[in-house]
Amino acid sequence: MNDRERLDELWRIFDRLAELAEDHTILVEGNRDRKALEFLGKDIDVIEVQREGGPIKAAERVFEGRRKAVILTDWDDRGDKIAEDLSIHLAALDVEYDTAVRSRLADICRKDIKDVEGIPALCSRLEYLCDR
Repeated sequence: MNDRERLDELWRIFDRLAELAEDHTILVEGNRDRKALEFLGKDIDVIEVQREGGPIKAAERVFEGRRKAVILTDWDDRGDKIAEDLSIHLAALDVEYDTAVRSRLADICRKDIKDVEGIPALCSRLEYLCDR
């Protein structure tokens, strides 16, 4: 996949995330991840898992809000573990959740970045390379 195709796919993923955000809460690891999503211009309901007190409390908060969830943790070892824990706790509460966005972002971004907070810089770099 060339840079243009990667950038176009990233924007498709962000459009999908915006659609999901209408009735889903986005679960990210921390403040930098939240800021990365704000940079992308998406007005979405976000819970910072670490600030909330961990995966159990974050899952409970989604449940209490009667929403679905999108797990959007980093695609490193720590993010994988948090995503796994969130999946377990959300399922236990019978909360519907999505992991497809995270998986697709990891596939597209893995060779350049390992975290959500790096997405804006990657998009900027790809846009620069495509405009040359």
